[in-house]
Amino acid sequence: MYDDFYRLSARPFQLTPDPEFYFESATHKKALSYLGYGLAQSEGFIVITGEVGAGKSTLAAHLLASIDPAQLTAAQIVTSKLDGQELVHMAARAFGLDVAGHDKAAALARIEMFLHDEARAGRRCLLVVDEAQNLSVEALEELRMLSNFQLGAHPLLQILLLGQPEFRTLLQGSPRLEQLRQRVIATHHLAPMEPEEVGPYVEHRLVRAGWNGNPSFEPRFYADLARASGGVPRRINQILSRVLLAGALEQASRIEAGLLHAVLDDMAADSAAPAAAATETPAPVAPAVEATSSQALGLTADAFHGDAKPEAPARHDFDLAAIEAAMASRDEQIAELQQAVIEVAEMRAAHGDEAAAAQADGTARTQALEAALSDAAARIGVLEHRLAEQEQAIRHVLTMLIEWFETDRPKRAA
Repeated sequence: MYDDFYRLSARPFQLTPDPEFYFESATHKKALSYLGYGLAQSEGFIVITGEVGAGKSTLAAHLLASIDPAQLTAAQIVTSKLDGQELVHMAARAFGLDVAGHDKAAALARIEMFLHDEARAGRRCLLVVDEAQNLSVEALEELRMLSNFQLGAHPLLQILLLGQPEFRTLLQGSPRLEQLRQRVIATHHLAPMEPEEVGPYVEHRLVRAGWNGNPSFEPRFYADLARASGGVPRRINQILSRVLLAGALEQASRIEAGLLHAVLDDMAADSAAPAAAATETPAPVAPAVEATSSQALGLTADAFHGDAKPEAPARHDFDLAAIEAAMASRDEQIAELQQAVIEVAEMRAAHGDEAAAAQADGTARTQALEAALSDAAARIGVLEHRLAEQEQAIRHVLTMLIEWFETDRPKRAA
């Protein structure tokens, strides 16, 4: 591993959030200011959104690591597709509360008792909800109800919501979330880092890992890295891990822009590999769904920076940009189908009024509209099934990647 060659005490560009490597860019500094203001209000909701890899989870980890537990009791949950009852039980477990069975009322009573006890002990409570874009409107309403708990005139629970841009859109546009919107006291959208911040970000993480100047970097390297990564921290980490691995294999004490571009070319070739393979060897009919999901998720050859187990016939990698594009395309399709269902329902209601005047004609139109509605619902069901498969595939790939980063087995160049 490159950390051994460059005598680093840790992996500076790991993908998992670590508050020890928190870097305060301009957008993160602004987000912390909003968080500080929101926490000072001791009530309501604070909302932080950002693109995938923008640093929302690292920001939350930094916040949780810096709070005084004698003043604030904090808990964090990472959501998947949860309904309101499941979310209440998950919040109880996050605060370390045992609730027997699946009774929602019992869970709410247990949470309220805990919040009262904390308030009497002089501590406020904060619940951090990560990946909030996965929550349904019903689950968000349950969170709003949790924020209603009070001791006298003092709120007992404050909630920090972290989510991707689609959550911001949902929060701003859904009429059913008007009451929650009125309780949002601070909000910020994490933007990518500025180009001039990329170099300090890289060196900050290296210093935290024991960097002593080896390797050094060509000045042009940081400008090219900023353009290649778009200033997104997780993309920078992905690229730098590959660059430093290549540098270690070449025993380079100076990292130049040429090495960066060679690595970027390799990563681009990795992303294109499955398409070429598919052209040469047609996939069998049975696993067609699986193959489509893999390509949409960007699963490609030379996984884990070019290392594979000896017994494995092939290796796999993922392309985060392809994953994001696939997820965005999926969300757009679902949104279009949902809008189509709404329009069909409105048309059905309108034609229902006409049917009162012309019953025979109205009956025929109603049947046609019901058929269209049923077809749209079936299409949504298929997309939701594919979404579940894609999410399972993503979680599997990310688990494999994290396990790889945590192992110390020797690796070779991609």
